[in-house]
Amino acid sequence: MSRSWKELLSKFVMFVLTSSVGTIVDLGLHWVLSTYAFRGNYWGSYWIAPTISFELAAIANFCIAYFFVWTERISQHNTRSFFRHLAAYNAACIGAYILKLLAMQGFHFLFVSLHWLQESTLEPVLCNLLALTFSGGFNFVMSEFVIFNKTIKNSKTIIND
Repeated sequence: MSRSWKELLSKFVMFVLTSSVGTIVDLGLHWVLSTYAFRGNYWGSYWIAPTISFELAAIANFCIAYFFVWTERISQHNTRSFFRHLAAYNAACIGAYILKLLAMQGFHFLFVSLHWLQESTLEPVLCNLLALTFSGGFNFVMSEFVIFNKTIKNSKTIIND
């Protein structure tokens, strides 16, 4: 049994709205780190800062997803279930992070070649924001169809644990 377009659209809208928390965490922390801790340092601003900010944003987004967005698909809310889902979510986030880093580097090199925003502390954050659109889409697909997936068994809906 497949999901209806209405159900899928509803989950996507809820995911996008709640993911704004992670986006704010990611962009805010990335800006703070690239402006104050790694200013003028390519590796710090384009590799270390986004790694730290993305992981903290992923944890924030997971908590929202687990307790609000896909909560009805979790049969038991206990410590074991929480960490099993967190491990799967974090694994998906690693794939999304690799996609984000590649896109971020691409946008950075595009801006460098066009001489846009060079010397601006907002350039790394803008590259990050553009790259988040790719990784966010990947995270939604993984959450909807893998991590918090509904499974069908014996004509009854079984909720993954």
